[in-house]
Amino acid sequence: MDLSFSLAEVAFRAEVRAFMADSLCPKTAAKVRERRTLTKHDMEAYHTALNGRGWLAPSWPAAYGGVGWTAVQKHIFDEEAARAAAPRLVPFGIAMLAPVLFRFGTQDQRDHYLPRILDGTDWWCQGYSEPGAGSDLAGLNTRAVRDGDAYIVNGQKTWTTLGQHADWIFCLVRTKPDGKPQEGISFLLVDMQTPGVEVRPIRLIEGGYEVNEVFLTDVRVPASNLVGEENMGWTIAKYLLNHERNNIAGVGFSIAAFESLLAYARTPRRSGRRLIDDTLFAARLARIEIDLEAMKITNLRLVVAGETSGAPGVESSILKIKGVEIRQALNDLSRRALGPAAAPFPSEDLDGNAALVPREQAANAGEYFNNRKMSIYGGSNEIQKNILAKAMLGL
Repeated sequence: MDLSFSLAEVAFRAEVRAFMADSLCPKTAAKVRERRTLTKHDMEAYHTALNGRGWLAPSWPAAYGGVGWTAVQKHIFDEEAARAAAPRLVPFGIAMLAPVLFRFGTQDQRDHYLPRILDGTDWWCQGYSEPGAGSDLAGLNTRAVRDGDAYIVNGQKTWTTLGQHADWIFCLVRTKPDGKPQEGISFLLVDMQTPGVEVRPIRLIEGGYEVNEVFLTDVRVPASNLVGEENMGWTIAKYLLNHERNNIAGVGFSIAAFESLLAYARTPRRSGRRLIDDTLFAARLARIEIDLEAMKITNLRLVVAGETSGAPGVESSILKIKGVEIRQALNDLSRRALGPAAAPFPSEDLDGNAALVPREQAANAGEYFNNRKMSIYGGSNEIQKNILAKAMLGL
């Protein structure tokens, strides 16, 4: 599973591998491989290491810290970072808010927030979904009423990923209650330390607390924290979601997961048999490999197109759908490969093979359950198919 690379790209891959070997904390990499929960310090340490190397925000303009990587270099970096078991960078500031500020923000907003994203001063989270507005995001009810030089915000956001660590949240709020729902939404930046902001954790199906509810009660937000014009938030939201869906694809993580599963399937069990020699299992693995190879090429093609147009297009929905389907197919096949050892608390002597299960595979149950949500967040896969049917096929 490899593309043809130039000598310069091969050298760049070696440079990335050397960086990971020198700068990635082995304890953090072990946590990633074993699907254990990362602390805020784990994620911040990797963030700091990348920023020190100048590789934290390669897609940004050079004037703000970007490095001008080609689409192939971005692909190589993502692949090698996943192979090294580097943490996934928290995308909300780097890959989601920053493109919005470049496109819609004021110069003062760019000058203030972007350096703070790079140096780790501000940790961002996303305030889009609400209890009654997820895939139907236009149905949001969080209100922002103008009061002099500020907005007074009241409402609730939910499924706020890593909100327990965040300093700031970018929110979609309703500033115009009447008329077409999409035409009354604005995009606000809210300091999480403002009086009236409350964060409550949500326990997920695998037992973790990755997401939260955020309650906003009479929260006073300076009007200068409005991005773009009032009531143009829907345009900004769609722009941001295209960047989010590109990020959800997680090509590098799928490649690493595939290679881990393939290595396990090639390992003889105590009986001497190998899973890879099972015809049905091998066919299922080959199907995933074919889909993954196609997604690699599609990802590169769309990244190149995005560099030309300046923004991901509606095609990012393709990456979101296929990326999620491949990740979930890998989780499911890993579960099938492990059999009883895939249980959350497997016996020590299941079929005499439990000791042969690598810890990264043994943690499959939690990842399998956690990744069920991927088909929903960022816009459910069903909604993405509707978007593609309408925007690309004219249906």
